[in-house]
Amino acid sequence: MPTSLARRLKPAQFRLVLKIAETGTLQAAADALAMSQPAASRALAEIEKAAGAPVFYRHPKGMEPTAIGAAFVRHARVILAEFDNLAAEIATLGSGHSGEVRIGSVTGPAVGCLVPAIRAIRSVSPAIEPTLEVGPSQELVRGLEEARFDFVLARLPPGSDARAFRVLPARSEVVSLLARADHPLAGRRKIPLDALTDYDWIIQERGSPIRQAVEAAFHGAGVAIPGRIVNTSSLLVVLAFLAETYAVAPMTEEVGGLLTQSRLAARLCALDTERTMTVSPFFILQNRAQQLPRAAERVLAEVIARL
Repeated sequence: MPTSLARRLKPAQFRLVLKIAETGTLQAAADALAMSQPAASRALAEIEKAAGAPVFYRHPKGMEPTAIGAAFVRHARVILAEFDNLAAEIATLGSGHSGEVRIGSVTGPAVGCLVPAIRAIRSVSPAIEPTLEVGPSQELVRGLEEARFDFVLARLPPGSDARAFRVLPARSEVVSLLARADHPLAGRRKIPLDALTDYDWIIQERGSPIRQAVEAAFHGAGVAIPGRIVNTSSLLVVLAFLAETYAVAPMTEEVGGLLTQSRLAARLCALDTERTMTVSPFFILQNRAQQLPRAAERVLAEVIARL
């Protein structure tokens, strides 16, 4: 069979061969495919010319595949099934009901916005495959510039050129101070910040938004910043300290809510302080040089609805 055969045949010709094999006559195949009998005859002649041999035996009572025709029919079924699968996948991708979505986020909105948005999307479009990465804003924005994310929920690091991004306003985050459920201050209302200075604090490194919010609250209250601090960005390290000590750990309200809900049985509580600690706002950022896939657009819409 000529090596150029695959390049010379069209899907419609494969369908004609299958119909002839199924119906046993050229006329019945032409009728099933809404073709005229002369057009079907010409198409079959082109197929046999490309194959270099007859594809069907002609009998008074009908047509049956030759050995070459049987091979043709067998492969035509596979080829046409792949065409149909391709068409279905393109339609699904175009509607946003499937496809990969890559999202980066700082911790708070990952818990408060992204997880609920992904759950809502996957309840109606389970073929969407999200990849979520949680990290500091500087790393997330760098990843967005390198096209590793479709969009991120982050803060613009100092020195970033905001013109390179589509910036959608999101909101500020409130800090929650977590401690063991049996902490000496648990259950007290409007705890003054100076009552917290004698405890260990497990907190993110200097310059992090949560650290800045805590320090600003202490400065605003005229209270010295706690001196017994362990610096870490690891949630596992934080939980280990909270489990064994009376330490205090600042986290975003969304993360605090997740860890203190009864379903997790983490035996943690949020301390009620007299001052609200507010983190600088995060934004939804997209790279202006990238076009969002339809699936990412659907996830983004769900995220915005939850802000």
